[in-house]
Amino acid sequence: MRTDDLSREPRAAEWIKSSHSGPDGGNCVEVARLPDAGRAVRDSKNPAGEALVVTPSEWSAFVNGVKAGTPSSAA
Repeated sequence: MRTDDLSREPRAAEWIKSSHSGPDGGNCVEVARLPDAGRAVRDSKNPAGEALVVTPSEWSAFVNGVKAGTPSSAA
């Protein structure tokens, strides 16, 4: 897992806002799929800020943990 300033990257990320975010536009999480199938996660209140970038296996582990109701911490 790492944080990156995606504005330095040449590719344009398509950000998707969480369906669980409030309708007022605040406190939202946005996710973008990266070319390597990893994901970038950012706070929609600071789109120019850093994003948390995870590998495909890290993203899969996170999603599976959420689906199971028991996300675990990374070792």
